[in-house]
Amino acid sequence: MQFPIYCRPGGIVFLDDDPDFLQMVAEVMPNSWHVRLFQRPVKCAEVLDQEQSVWEADTRSQQEIVNRWREGAPLIPQILKYWREDGTKRFSLTQVCVVDYSMPAKNGLQFLDEMKSWKGSRILLTGQADEQIAVDAFNRDLIEKFIPKHIPELRLRVVEAIHGLLLKSAERHQQTWLPTLSHTQQSHLNDPLISKRLGDLAQMQGWVEHVVIGAPFGVLALDFEGTIQWLQLEPTENLHELAEIAESQGWDDETVQEIKAGEKLIDLELQQALGNGLRPQPREAFTIEGEKSVLHAAQFAVFEDLSVAYMNSHGRFLASHAERALQD
Repeated sequence: MQFPIYCRPGGIVFLDDDPDFLQMVAEVMPNSWHVRLFQRPVKCAEVLDQEQSVWEADTRSQQEIVNRWREGAPLIPQILKYWREDGTKRFSLTQVCVVDYSMPAKNGLQFLDEMKSWKGSRILLTGQADEQIAVDAFNRDLIEKFIPKHIPELRLRVVEAIHGLLLKSAERHQQTWLPTLSHTQQSHLNDPLISKRLGDLAQMQGWVEHVVIGAPFGVLALDFEGTIQWLQLEPTENLHELAEIAESQGWDDETVQEIKAGEKLIDLELQQALGNGLRPQPREAFTIEGEKSVLHAAQFAVFEDLSVAYMNSHGRFLASHAERALQD
């Protein structure tokens, strides 16, 4: 799977008329997920409908960042401002809805058919006699996944399906951020080895939200506690120019040669974008080798006053929404 240009956590909704099943869901779903439980379709639909305006406002906010960038405003300060001003609202937006087919009065497909305007991903849980119905629903694009409810590995199958759809849900924002990347930068990200290495790095660093941008080229990431990290990415052909800039700023010959060799990078464009008066600093670099190209990467901390901070972090959001009670 390609490393997503934009990724962030979101909510998962379960709709099922069986309270025992919902209680089991509350106990076994990963603690890193924001999970809400519903027994009544009317209440579930009401909550999802109320989110529509928030989704639209969030999409506009991101598009406006890119529009201002086209007019000359740097991206990084705008993204940091967006994260700070949003707080934690974006984390509550539902990205995946898991619905049981067999419910009284209204079955799961009838519910999903009435929710066509909702743009999230859908999973249908079926009984043994309902699987052909689910196949037809899948072919009609009413659902992305269907899972038989009676199988012994139900929990594992549901978790795997939701995890995949949470990554897929970021696609709604891909087209917003894609114009900031050159065709060459996109080709680097499309390289399967580079993409996998970036995904492994994101997991290792504990990133919960990130956006890949092209000006400057790198990944601006937010971790569980609200700390901002900048992963600078430099193709080999850019190293000579970066070394010349370092030399013009008075760095010693050893540092200049290390930059030229890809052993260190300097965060010149990051500091220019932030405009906080700090002198760019060199950091140890590592290589990300692809099938046809090589990127040199280094991680930099973002100035502390610009961090999102724990009160607006995903960790704080989950702590304040830890109870998984029925929403009815």
